[in-house]
Amino acid sequence: MDAKTPSPDGDLIARFAAIVGPDYALRDDAAIAPFLIEPRNKFHGATPLVLRPGTVEEVAAILRLANETGTAIVPQSGNTGVVGGQVPDGSGSQVVLSLARLNRIREVDAAGDTMTAEAGVILADAHAAADAADRLFPLSLASEGSCRIGGNLSTNAGGTGVLAYGNTRDLVLGVEVALASGEVWNGLRKLRKDNTGYDLRDLFVGAEGTLGVITAAVLRLVPKPRGKSVALVGLKDPAAALGLFAIARRHAGRSLTAFELMPRIAIETVVRYVAGARDPIAGPHPWYVLFEVSSLRSEADAEMTVEAIFGEGFSDDLVEDGVQARSLEQAKAFWLLRDALS
Repeated sequence: MDAKTPSPDGDLIARFAAIVGPDYALRDDAAIAPFLIEPRNKFHGATPLVLRPGTVEEVAAILRLANETGTAIVPQSGNTGVVGGQVPDGSGSQVVLSLARLNRIREVDAAGDTMTAEAGVILADAHAAADAADRLFPLSLASEGSCRIGGNLSTNAGGTGVLAYGNTRDLVLGVEVALASGEVWNGLRKLRKDNTGYDLRDLFVGAEGTLGVITAAVLRLVPKPRGKSVALVGLKDPAAALGLFAIARRHAGRSLTAFELMPRIAIETVVRYVAGARDPIAGPHPWYVLFEVSSLRSEADAEMTVEAIFGEGFSDDLVEDGVQARSLEQAKAFWLLRDALS
């Protein structure tokens, strides 16, 4: 929208507020302030109104009114993005639509390996619901304690498990979307072998809210691993990392659930600025790889696979040094390092 577009007047703000009720139409400067910045504090916006609907019908009504009046809407989920896409511009003419209250997990179908979750569900809560059903929702991000499913879908988030499980688009079977017209498209399909017609799901996932606002989704679940093993290795260059990657895929296949390349400067930055962080390997190396193997059989099986990858990597002069997690706490320390780097 043109930055010169005037802000919604008092009457229009009142019409929007009536849709969600006064408690969920934020107009006070202090109340709306957290919605106007992003985690790096680099992008600052302005808005006269933050709407916090609690149902898909309210979302649809907001979009219908916005379409009728030419009001720009900025959807916001967990507000964890660092490129400013979820923050309104500085014109004060855009209304923020927060999806945080749409936070119900409607169903967990363990037999069908699916979960139906609303857009405001925090990713960590989706993990917990899957775990309670002895399943795994494999999308994992550094911000999983605060990012929300709607944002994950609208950005087609990748995460650490892309090698084994794909991007978010690959983890979605169906979506429910509120359209600008005020209509709701119910595409909450659970059928995996669905070859019918156009795949509208893939249009909405990754569209950043430009085609409609995703309000719920059917998510794919997978069997919960029975064991994991994590390792960090030092290498001389990215070519060595590619060689190690080939070895890891040959030994682990789809059980290779993470493989991340990091330069030395990244390790030094974390050690310098993150309290309690330390260099995980005794000597410095130009490059590092952090990788994870998950096993559907046992932790011992995962550890044996990692050891085989280590062994071949050393014998081929690809790995200079490394350390394998021998406890859950050590594995958590490795992943905290990953989170700090991401």
